[in-house]
Amino acid sequence: MEFIAFDLETTGIQPKTDAIVEIGAVRFDGSEPAESFCALINPGRPIPPEASAVNGITDEMVAGSPAVESVLTDLAAFCGDLPLVAHNAPFDFKFLLSAVEAHKAKAPSGVVLDSCALSRIVFPGMINYKLGTLVNHFGFPAGDFHRAEIDSVHCGRLFAHIVESLEKGGQSATVPALLELTKQTLMKFPQYANQSQQLGLF
Repeated sequence: MEFIAFDLETTGIQPKTDAIVEIGAVRFDGSEPAESFCALINPGRPIPPEASAVNGITDEMVAGSPAVESVLTDLAAFCGDLPLVAHNAPFDFKFLLSAVEAHKAKAPSGVVLDSCALSRIVFPGMINYKLGTLVNHFGFPAGDFHRAEIDSVHCGRLFAHIVESLEKGGQSATVPALLELTKQTLMKFPQYANQSQQLGLF
């Protein structure tokens, strides 16, 4: 299966009041990463020390970076209509949705799946379902956590393992089957026309 694993780093946990500081997305073709997209983002406000303590991203690192609306179009082009996967996807989806809606920006058009929810069903009985716990349990190449690109790689390898485990067990791992398995609320980004079309300009 071809899909996009993605992850965000943010200034906090509230999509309406906090902001994205990094977006990572990795295209997988099967179980291995094939191409990546990563961008630091200037949130237009100071990054709280507690957020920097988690992800290591500082005000100095994002000072010359673009605003989120400048990155969204490139992200949409990178992702296209491929299925998207994130770990604890509702968190990342809500943040990205808030940015897309605020700027009426282009967005990926694929369905968003949650590797955390799927892991709870496919791999019952784990100590917890944190990404780091699962990566270490399955012996995936580790490295750092809490940066968007590497967490996307971890998430993608986990999702590929979920798909492989389901298929080995004789279950379907298509996007509709995975949605049915988790009973999750459908997560898709709105698709806005570009501004020139909206204004009737040529």
